[in-house]
Amino acid sequence: MQTAPSNTNNWLSLVGFLLLCFAVSAFGGLFQPGDWYQGLNKAPWTPPNIAFPIVWSLLYIMIAVTGWQLYRSNNKTLFRLWCAQLVLNGLWSWLFFGEQWPMISLLDLILIDLLVINLALKAWRAGLKSTACLLIPYVIWLLVATSLNTYIVFAN
Repeated sequence: MQTAPSNTNNWLSLVGFLLLCFAVSAFGGLFQPGDWYQGLNKAPWTPPNIAFPIVWSLLYIMIAVTGWQLYRSNNKTLFRLWCAQLVLNGLWSWLFFGEQWPMISLLDLILIDLLVINLALKAWRAGLKSTACLLIPYVIWLLVATSLNTYIVFAN
């Protein structure tokens, strides 16, 4: 009899994590590239603009599932790392597009890189291998984003 509520609570908590991650995405969406960004010298490997919302939507789903898995694992250290990276992730668009601070946003990205790589390694060591694997596409995209932001810092 208790299995059904527990299962329902698990799925409801997943929905909560999805809503949280899409709220972070929506906050970032408040700060659009605009004319300032269009005028910047960008890296030759910059993906087309359409790639960003597609990739980030998929990544936010994976980030949400990762957070949900960490929450369910009761590993408070890993869950705190996840929360910290999500806060910094949410700040990036405001720092870069909103305030037009490429250097500060680069520092933010480097911190996110370190947090997420650390999170993936610690999750793997803690036996949460599927959680760690879910972070791999995020790490790859973060490193691409870091290279793009670095290029902008030094080419403008």
